[in-house]
Amino acid sequence: MPTYINFLSFTEQGVKTIKDLPARIAAGRQAIEANGGKLLNYYLTMGAQDAVIVLEAPDDETVASIALATAGLGNIRTTSMRAFTEAEIPGVLSKMP
Repeated sequence: MPTYINFLSFTEQGVKTIKDLPARIAAGRQAIEANGGKLLNYYLTMGAQDAVIVLEAPDDETVASIALATAGLGNIRTTSMRAFTEAEIPGVLSKMP
């Protein structure tokens, strides 16, 4: 299953309700699993991003729909990217001209 990395930035609303973060993580995990994916890791971070998640999902459309639905709740803004594992790199390189 493809791996994705999402960078999360808390909105003002997300910061005001930060103590609800454990429940929001649990709800996010449920949303990912309900769409056939798996939340692998959630990291609260310091720096340009407030949090980073690593997840597996069936496809790009699934990740986009989950990210849009989650961002629509008003607590975060997201940036998603597809991450290729070390095992997938040879396949990527084999498609080079």
